[in-house]
Amino acid sequence: DRSFDLAVSLLALQHANDLPGALVQIRRALRPDGLFVGCLLGGRTLTELRQVLTQAESEVEGGASPRVAPFAEVRDVGGLLQRAGFALPVADVETVTVRYGDPFGLMRDLRAMGLTNALRERRGGLRRETLMRAAALYAERFADPDGRLRATFEMIWLSGWVPHESQQKPLRPGSAQARLADALGTVERKEPS
Repeated sequence: DRSFDLAVSLLALQHANDLPGALVQIRRALRPDGLFVGCLLGGRTLTELRQVLTQAESEVEGGASPRVAPFAEVRDVGGLLQRAGFALPVADVETVTVRYGDPFGLMRDLRAMGLTNALRERRGGLRRETLMRAAALYAERFADPDGRLRATFEMIWLSGWVPHESQQKPLRPGSAQARLADALGTVERKEPS
């Protein structure tokens, strides 16, 4: 407890079974005014793959199993930082689109990165017919004009500080000393009621 000035987690927290608990433990490990910086995959990650696998499995096998693990949404992660007791929390999103010649290249890369699905609720492996249907759907729905396929990765960047008396505090509403319109050099217009 209270041993570190900085904690960094890059692309690991999406694997935590208890994300709120992990954030609480990170906060506990930091000294007052310690900083946490992290990045985890967000909810729109692999949306294309998720959609085609669900549709293909439904069509071919008569039902769908979770094939792509769920990821947190940015608004939820920001709230979790606050719940864990971090001050001045920030959550921001960066979306990266990677392109592949076929969906099997994407799946090979995911496996090589250790990002295969570890959900207990999923059924066994996919049948060849289901995989081929998913590949056809991917090409139909997510191909760029040059034929390459898009794969979306949403990265949620996080930061939060352990509270300390030296940190800035929000001002009391109505206590401003200057008007925004003056700072912007514009005329303030009142909306008709």
